[in-house]
Amino acid sequence: MTSLVFDNHSKRFGKYYLPILTLTIVLTSFTMMTYATIVTVAVPNVMGAFGIGQDKAQLVATGFYISMTVSQLICMWLLLAIGHYYTYNISIILFLIACFIGALSNDFTFIVISRIMQGFSAGILMSQTMIAVVQAYPIYRRGYALSMFTIGGVLAIGVGPVLGGIIIEWLSWREIFLIPIPLLIITFLLGLIVMPKSINLKLPKFDWLGLILLIISLYCFMTIFADGQRQGWFSNYVVSLLFIGVFSSFLFIYKQLTFENKILDFSIFKYPVFTYATIITFCVGTANFGAIYAIPIFAQLIQTFSPIDAGLIMLPASIITIIALPLIGKLSDIWSPRVGSIIGLLCFFIGTVPLISANANTSFLFMTGFAILLRLGMGINNPFVAKAAISSLPVSKIEQATTTLNFFRLLGTSLGTTIWVVFLEMRTHMHSNSFTATQNGSNETTLSFLLEVREVFAVMGISSVSQELSSLNYLGKVIYYQSNSLGFQDGFLIFAAIFAIAIIPAIFMVSKK
Repeated sequence: MTSLVFDNHSKRFGKYYLPILTLTIVLTSFTMMTYATIVTVAVPNVMGAFGIGQDKAQLVATGFYISMTVSQLICMWLLLAIGHYYTYNISIILFLIACFIGALSNDFTFIVISRIMQGFSAGILMSQTMIAVVQAYPIYRRGYALSMFTIGGVLAIGVGPVLGGIIIEWLSWREIFLIPIPLLIITFLLGLIVMPKSINLKLPKFDWLGLILLIISLYCFMTIFADGQRQGWFSNYVVSLLFIGVFSSFLFIYKQLTFENKILDFSIFKYPVFTYATIITFCVGTANFGAIYAIPIFAQLIQTFSPIDAGLIMLPASIITIIALPLIGKLSDIWSPRVGSIIGLLCFFIGTVPLISANANTSFLFMTGFAILLRLGMGINNPFVAKAAISSLPVSKIEQATTTLNFFRLLGTSLGTTIWVVFLEMRTHMHSNSFTATQNGSNETTLSFLLEVREVFAVMGISSVSQELSSLNYLGKVIYYQSNSLGFQDGFLIFAAIFAIAIIPAIFMVSKK
């Protein structure tokens, strides 16, 4: 079954309509995810440019995803109110405006605002294009269509960091807002052609109060994680935000469960397969983007890779996954969703476990190999889980289910990455304190290390007084890098654990093929 509005529009193009629509959707997904991932290699530069820590710098990534999460819930209302054509093209225009704001801003606050605007547009576009895939393709071809939808995201995960690295080394981090603009223009022109026009003369109701409560809740929790280290986890400021966030979350859930006008239909969770698929989607969203965010930063901070080399780690993985996706799409129309999801999650897990012991000496090829397994996991898991979730529901629930699934994927991405960054900072600080506490006159290893360093400085012709200061300074740097490395290893352990936990609901996810 397909949507009538797409059936009528496709008659203008005949057999060429679905390929053109698919190309538009793949390019849109690629462009949105490129803007999402291009900043991962820029985080160290942003930290240096504005003199901020990683807890603040990560907002250029998570601010995008938080806004993207919220806007998922507005997408369905926009489609009912103004249709696919105007929703798509207005969102592209808003995204373009945000690009110029980010490129021209000298204040970090405006950089974050630009990313929030981009995320808002991207959330609507990603949700809309996934709904378009479901509406335009007949049910027996949806598995293949959803795998094509995944292509854009997978390719962007590989190209985005590389493109970001090239821009940073040849230009500056500001140009990451401008370089992908030609793609936005192309998608805009395609949208004028393939998106069907339909306007509802009677404006549909929307749960604005629920949306406001959700925004307040997310803002409070994200601010807690961003400022908790500096303000103090038990300060009045943080405790007040926690109270407001919990209270807003409770009111939001209560309203969705009891009021007729709502933005999240919790009744779809009475279908077990959809519930299992949502749990898997949330877990994968939490750990998958966390790993995408962490690997290029780990490569730069710990392994001292250049931004381009750090970005190149992800590129082969995306190329291999894209080659495999057409086959994966066909298999998702044949194999059980449970089998496909478990295989994908095992790839995630196996690709993450070696990172638990990664350090400054881990080679580029090993890091690339781990990234390949992670991307294959995404390419295999996502189409199977998405099709299982949608196929388990009545036709009348499909559009709401698509929005809900995307919402929980991005909620896991934004919350998970922010919490992980705070965890990384705390673990790094803990390891640093542990190492520092042992650096005293009774530590023979430290004394031997300092002696060897002084000898090297002496060969270089440095005076004895400078040798003392320089060797202590070098010891401090070694402690910093070692602490940071162990902090990242603890963080990768968390990702592996999340992927392992996600296998449990996958085992129970039995549905139609």
